[in-house]
Amino acid sequence: MGGLVPLNDASRRPLNFPIATAAIILANFVVFLSELNGGDAFVLKWSAIPANITSGHHRITLLTAMFLHGGWLHILGNMVFLWAFGPEIEDSMGRLRYLVFYLAGGLVAMLAQVAVSPGSTVPNLGASGAIAAVMGAFLVTYPKDKIRSLLIIFIFVRVTMIPAALLIGVWFLLQLSNLGGVASAKTGGVAYVAHVAGAIFGAITARFFQNSRRVAAQA
Repeated sequence: MGGLVPLNDASRRPLNFPIATAAIILANFVVFLSELNGGDAFVLKWSAIPANITSGHHRITLLTAMFLHGGWLHILGNMVFLWAFGPEIEDSMGRLRYLVFYLAGGLVAMLAQVAVSPGSTVPNLGASGAIAAVMGAFLVTYPKDKIRSLLIIFIFVRVTMIPAALLIGVWFLLQLSNLGGVASAKTGGVAYVAHVAGAIFGAITARFFQNSRRVAAQA
């Protein structure tokens, strides 16, 4: 057993406390606690089911599904990734633009999944698509930054520095290799196509949301 857990950007620190990123993380945990209390009925009501979306029903779930998760490992993994890459991107965009970018990335990711399986009744949920957009933005903005990460190999754990381009690049290739698969998550899952769509959206649109002066100030 092994894995790699990104912790933070070791090459730079955000100029301001990442209030928007922290608020997103808090919102995810608040919704997750509600999800635990509401059970499967809550998940089915607020997750995005492609067949419902394409029939013109419950379109709000394209947004609400971004704040649902399939379990503790699912939400903890997503929030760790968001905290590793989000603060610098928030700093480069400003809080309001960053929030719009994050939500837009999540919507694009969810819509991509609906597009590839319009008749599916499998619930889709999770922040992965939106976080993938943040990672795509990080890749094109700070590709040479070193990401402080936990490298886990069986019982051995060590902290290592990995270039952002390598870490995110390998992650993206893994998502591509799993296209068509769905990660297990409670009553449904988040399709890998959502990750790919989110990352591509983030990489393409990052410059439109960023403030060049903010990016320069971070250098």
